[in-house]
Amino acid sequence: MKKANVTTGILAMGIIALTVTSCKDKKKEQESQEGEHTEQMEDSGHMDGTMEDHSQMDHDNMNHDEMAMMSSEVIADYLTLKNALVSDDKDGAATAGEKLEGSLKDFDTSKFSDEQQAELTDIIEDATEHAEHIAKSDIGHQREHFDILSKDVIDLLAITGSERTLYQAYCPMYNNNKGAQWLSATEEIKNPYYGSKMMTCGSVQKQIN
Repeated sequence: MKKANVTTGILAMGIIALTVTSCKDKKKEQESQEGEHTEQMEDSGHMDGTMEDHSQMDHDNMNHDEMAMMSSEVIADYLTLKNALVSDDKDGAATAGEKLEGSLKDFDTSKFSDEQQAELTDIIEDATEHAEHIAKSDIGHQREHFDILSKDVIDLLAITGSERTLYQAYCPMYNNNKGAQWLSATEEIKNPYYGSKMMTCGSVQKQIN
């Protein structure tokens, strides 16, 4: 009887040992599977992150195009003003200045970064003030305000970009040889600061795309 009890005990211990070993093996297998699953999740997350990056890049590119589109009305009104000054047309310049004032006030800066919004706000406020003066001044003062207005528009385009090709020109003689810049849709020099007096005074500094 004692021998049977001993045998039974040995068998029971063997079963327990096998069960423990089996549980350990299953635990290891489960941990291994979980590790592989985690790695797969991490890889998947990395891929998703990459896709998000590309998506963000596409979004940024789209915003850049939108930015250029948003400045197009300002540029169109600015060029109309420039052409009026080239033609010595005070009334045409006044009308264009008033229209430019409106397009500057309507310019939406909300899609730009906080830093860009701050810069654009300063530029637009200054440009709007000069456009207002152009709408109410004689042609001599119109040209003085156009000088600073041109700098503002050039600064604006440095942030927004331009939908159309523009040419930045420079007249070295204006304002007692201090010089002045302007933007044109063509490479041909037609000076808005002197008009018919010195129509071709100046040169193209650079092309803006």
